[in-house]
Parts: sequence; C-alpha cells; structure tokens
Amino acid sequence: MRHVVVIGGGIVGLATADELAARGDRVTVLEKEPRWAAHQTGHNSNVAHAGLYYRPGSLKARMSVAGNASMVRFAREHDVPVEVCGKLVVAVSPDELPRLRALAERAEANGVEAALISPQQAREHEPEVSCVAALRVESTAIIDFPAVCAALVRSLAARGAELRTDCAALAIRPSSTRAGVEVATPQGVVRADALVNCAGLHSDRVARLAGLRPAARILPFRGEYYELRPDRRHLVRGLIYPVPDPTLPFLGVHLTRMLDGSVHAGPNAVLALRREGYRWRDVSPRDLAEMAAFPGSWRLAMRYGRTGLDEVLRSLSRRRFAASLARLVPAVREADLVPSHAGVRAQAMLPSGALVDDFLIETAPHQVHVLNAPSPAATSALEIARHVANQLRD
Repeated sequence: MRHVVVIGGGIVGLATADELAARGDRVTVLEKEPRWAAHQTGHNSNVAHAGLYYRPGSLKARMSVAGNASMVRFAREHDVPVEVCGKLVVAVSPDELPRLRALAERAEANGVEAALISPQQAREHEPEVSCVAALRVESTAIIDFPAVCAALVRSLAARGAELRTDCAALAIRPSSTRAGVEVATPQGVVRADALVNCAGLHSDRVARLAGLRPAARILPFRGEYYELRPDRRHLVRGLIYPVPDPTLPFLGVHLTRMLDGSVHAGPNAVLALRREGYRWRDVSPRDLAEMAAFPGSWRLAMRYGRTGLDEVLRSLSRRRFAASLARLVPAVREADLVPSHAGVRAQAMLPSGALVDDFLIETAPHQVHVLNAPSPAATSALEIARHVANQLRD
C-alpha cells in the first residue's frame, strides 16, 4: 500500500486526501493550523460557481462546470447545507452589453445553462436590481464549504487516514532509505512514498522546500466584505453580480444571500501585507520583503496601479463601497452596510507581472504541487482531487 502525505487541510487538500484514500492509499494529512479550513476555505463567499467566466477548455472551465455538479451532489449526500439558487449577472449601462453577450457566449461554450433576459425579467428575480439586461445562470449555488470539509474529515477518519493539525511542514527531503519523501514536522518526521502540496497561501514555499523552483510566486489579495443590516436584507433575494471587466483579474463587488439569510456584499481586492493578512494591521516584514524582491510585483503595480488605488480607497471608505453596490441595487445606502469578515486569496503571479489565470499544478518525481488554486477551487475541489490523484498515479 502506497503512503501519501498531503500538506494542507483546506478543501482542496482534504478532498485530494479523501480521493487518494478511496483509491486504497494510506494517507497522512498535515495542517499547520489547529483546525481544518482555517484560511481560504473558511473565509470565502460560499458560492459554488457555475463555470461561465473561464476560458473554454481551461482547467478552471472544465473543473468548475463538473465541480458545481459534483460538489452539490456531495453536499446532498452528506447532509451539508446547500441551495441551488442561480444568480444574475447584470449590465447596468449600454456600454456593458457587448461584454454581457460575450459572457453568454462563453457560458454556452462551457456548457453552462444561462440565458440573456430583459430588465423586466431580471426584476422578477430581483425586484430592486437596476440593469439594461442581465444573464440568468441557473446552476450557481450557495453551500457551506467548511461543513464540506467537516464531512471530508469524517470520511478520511473512517478510511483510516492520519489527520494531524498543528503540524506544519518544516523541511522536505528525498527519503534516505527508499523512493519517496521525508517531511520534518513539529510532531516528528513523516516518511511517505509520495507528497501532494495543497498548501494554498504557502504552496510556493512548500514547493521550494521540496526542491522545486516554481516560476510563479503567491501574491496574497485580501477581500473585504460588508453585510446588509437585517432590516435591509429584503433588497436582495439571491446573488447579484456585475459584468466583469476582462482586463482586470477579479469579478468586482457583488451581493450574495447566504444560507442563514444574511446578505454579504463584496469582496474588494487589495494587496495584503501578510500572506494571512486579514486586516490592514496584519504586516509581515518577511512577506513584504519577498514581494518587493520579486520583479513581478513591480510590473503588476505598474499595470494595475490605478485599479489598485481605487480598491484601496474603497477599502478605506464605506461610502465608496456602498456606491459600487448601488450600481447594482440603487436602494443600497452607506448606512445599510455593517462590517463582516475578510478573506485572503492566494493568487499566483509570474515574473512578468501576469497573474496566473488557470489552475496551476506541477509535478516532480513522487510529488504533485497545486500552485495556483484560487476561486473556483472550492467549487472544483472534488475534480481537482481526481486530477491530482491521476497525476500522482501517472
């Protein structure tokens, strides 16, 4: 029986570990935090995406479309809260119509059920929305991703996996006695036949510990959320998104009704000053020095300087944040917003300053490294797991 060590206890790491265990491997999962799903999985918008945004044929497109179905199915089979509610992508001005139509064409190319609808039809779904046209996407769902992780942990325990929290990977080297790897941890050395790196915000560092020299470097972007006051939640029934700007790397702030009935607004996207920087005061000199030394950081700043400034100003101004939301739902006012949580997105960047657009998975002998798995990675986790298991087999 092969022994595989998986580094990272978010949804991708746990799903991969469960897939490997289901195939008959002995699995050890290492998570540096005292709990599972402590970072990206536990701080996102809990949306299972349909797959309409991504380049046809890309890993994101294929795995998001398949992952939406497999994740919803998994949730229902394991009594995880989930609701397939659909969403609206709205064009608020005529100049956005060509981008909305292009998005509809991309949805069709990716096999996503979506339909262009009129403003009147849009208001049947969202009475308070303002638009000149909208794209209705039926398969988008809201789901409790931390609860998915809890179900995966239960499955892994039942399969006999070794689950270690408070257990960071400190060093990785080839095995001295056989083909495979040795991982030094605070709880001793783990010897395994193979290694899978699903370390998210630290995936590039783990890859370097294992002897790889990945070209991509993780850049942390903080996404900050507000939520609507309880007496204003009636303004949003489901999910309302803007038409994304294809020249920018993120979707823009949007409105999402959660499973508990609350309505979250956001996220924006500002460069975090620490890999796990959930607040402005979270600063790491080491992380800042690494970003400053990487040429891609400066090239990215030159390319998106104005956009970055706008995001910072929106982060510091609730009025600006509310104005962005009011483009979608004019009734939203600054006083309607109360601060909510923040998340940090692990985004891989190349030395050229280009952000890696697709999932990035690299292999080495006895190793697979997931080096870029931002949204829709949670949606796609079960599909990424199958892909990684196949890579490790091959």
